[in-house]
Amino acid sequence: MSISLSDYEAGAKYDGDYSDDLAALEDRLERLQAAHIFHGQRSVIMFEGWDAAGKGGIIQRLTASLDPRYFEVWPIGAPSEEEKARHFLWRFWKRLPGKREISVFDRSWYGRVLVERVEGYASEAEWRKAYDEINEFEAQLTGSATNLVKLFIHVTQEEQDKRFADRLDDPWKRWKTGAEDYRNRSKRAAYLTAMDDMFAQTHTRWAPWKLIDGNNKKAARIAALTHVVETLEAAVPMTPPERDPAVVKLAAKAFGYKPKD
Repeated sequence: MSISLSDYEAGAKYDGDYSDDLAALEDRLERLQAAHIFHGQRSVIMFEGWDAAGKGGIIQRLTASLDPRYFEVWPIGAPSEEEKARHFLWRFWKRLPGKREISVFDRSWYGRVLVERVEGYASEAEWRKAYDEINEFEAQLTGSATNLVKLFIHVTQEEQDKRFADRLDDPWKRWKTGAEDYRNRSKRAAYLTAMDDMFAQTHTRWAPWKLIDGNNKKAARIAALTHVVETLEAAVPMTPPERDPAVVKLAAKAFGYKPKD
């Protein structure tokens, strides 16, 4: 299946009760994490997208109701000197989840075929080879019982510019924007070409992409969280633990506990 970013530019307002629907999704996420922990699952939730597309806002709401002991958010920036001295996937292997854990990546290994390609940090031979390396990496993840969710948040140039302006106008959001945003903006055509190649090469049956129209923030948050919840609910056994008879006896002795059902 081919992916065209132009199919995700409607920016339609969310047709529903945003607060109620977000709360319902957060409840489902809380139960999902409980099942995830109990059944010893491993999951990776990965976000890519344009600057100011709304990835951070989605991640904030994704993790709001989760137990922080069992997830980690990894904001991915430029590699360190130590990381540059190793294979480009090394720094991501280090951040993969163990049993019962969820790793959330705010940008990812796809930097190799996006920013590193466009900005010339990787040679053509390196970024072309990376498609196979990434597909093999993701096949190893899913083949070793790690659930993988890949989302790309898309916004038009017009919407991105509005958000850049909003950040400059809001003194408490100015820290979110800098010269790098405008360097990337000036090369949008090159990034679009790189994204088209990325989707064509890495939209696989074992690790498919989910495209999100990010032009309306509320609609994007609901769409992204719904996809994460539905994907993981289908992968994680959604059965809660039975009462531990030994603990029931302790509770009965301590305060007269009696099961309600």
